[in-house]
Amino acid sequence: MFIILGLGNPGPQYVLTRHNVGFRVIDRLSVATKIPLYKVGYHSFWGKGTIANQEVVLAKPMTFMNNSGTAAAALCRQFGVSPTHLLTMYDDLDLPLGTIRLRSHGGSGGHNGIKSLIDHLQTDQFPRLRIGIDRPLEADVIEHVLAAFTAEEEVALAPVLESATKAATIFIREGIDVAMNRFNVQLKK
Repeated sequence: MFIILGLGNPGPQYVLTRHNVGFRVIDRLSVATKIPLYKVGYHSFWGKGTIANQEVVLAKPMTFMNNSGTAAAALCRQFGVSPTHLLTMYDDLDLPLGTIRLRSHGGSGGHNGIKSLIDHLQTDQFPRLRIGIDRPLEADVIEHVLAAFTAEEEVALAPVLESATKAATIFIREGIDVAMNRFNVQLKK
């Protein structure tokens, strides 16, 4: 079994913010795979179904970004999933808009949501998919991540969300190494 966890903040005021791109990928996966996110529990909205003949839980923590690890740990405990089978999707200031990067493990890179996962899971050995949102040149970082994408940025974001959706499927079907080779190399071109 796998868990695909998209990070973000609950509430209508955050729906289209940069910090919620992880939620947006989960929403796309939910539609594409017909796995509805109608269950509430484990500090998340979640749904269970099948992707590439594997049981999968799609989840969006309702704990706010900085406490995402509470949901991740609860989901892993409930479904008996190892952190190595938990793919976490989230925004990254250090990647340009229009890019994604997959990693099999690693530090938080200063991302508070990932810090929370590392603390609650007691390991940094979980795969992640980082979605570039650009670092602001002059704006405050908190204002930047909590602001909505511009119309122009939304156009650039659409294929990224599609790539992230495909990368999650490849991760489930063929593993993190294949997903990294396919999507990280593709992005370098």
